[in-house]
Amino acid sequence: MRQMSREKVSNLLDFFAILFWSLLLFKYWLTGQLNLLIHPNYFILVLVTSVILLLLAMGKLFLIINNYRPQSEWSTNNNAGQNSKLFPVGWGSSLLIIVAISGLIINPKVLNSQAAIQRGITDSLPPTTLETQSFLTTTPPEERSLIEWVRTLNVYPEPDNYTNQEANITGFVVHLEQLPDNYIYLSRFILTCCAVDAYPVGIVIELPESRSQFPIDSWLEIQGVMKTETLPPLDLKTTQKQQRQLVLKAFELKTIPTPKNPYSY
Repeated sequence: MRQMSREKVSNLLDFFAILFWSLLLFKYWLTGQLNLLIHPNYFILVLVTSVILLLLAMGKLFLIINNYRPQSEWSTNNNAGQNSKLFPVGWGSSLLIIVAISGLIINPKVLNSQAAIQRGITDSLPPTTLETQSFLTTTPPEERSLIEWVRTLNVYPEPDNYTNQEANITGFVVHLEQLPDNYIYLSRFILTCCAVDAYPVGIVIELPESRSQFPIDSWLEIQGVMKTETLPPLDLKTTQKQQRQLVLKAFELKTIPTPKNPYSY
């Protein structure tokens, strides 16, 4: 009798674990929060997984209602493992339930300047992110996004090539200690798969006033003109003390809300 009670508890925990994870994935998809977690290429996979988990949960509930208990050798061994003294019955499902409920309650956060500094500020992109077709377009300089500017620089790195070109870019504010007080680093994250492997890219901005007027992690839309400056390198691992860099001299700055989709791909 006690064995049957333990199995019922275990089956119920399995049902709720599958159900809550189905709801969590569907919530991320429905609310658009998947934009903060994974690349859009995987959105449909998340939705399909959510539906499959829901069907599995309904199947599990049907078995519980009908008191169906498989008696295969695998099931016997599995129950024996669950009933061991080391782990209580249903501990794995309970852990999954706690994680899923936490995800339902707590919304994912946008990666910020602290994450950017921790992951490393550099002035170049990994080779795998370069897309040749991006540089063959006839997009005027003032219509390029921040990411397009960074990718262009990685292919044609000479900053003097862009002197006096107008730009209009958006990103979040990063304060770098190695830069003078009237400079900020305007950054965005690029996702190749998920938020775990996201990395920051950006452009140095020359401000008309102290950067203290522009809080860390605030989002700005900046219009200005490109110029070449000799500044301390962004990458602290380099041995150079000064480095020629492309800088956007800001003429107009406007604070904007955090975009619904703050990442690029």
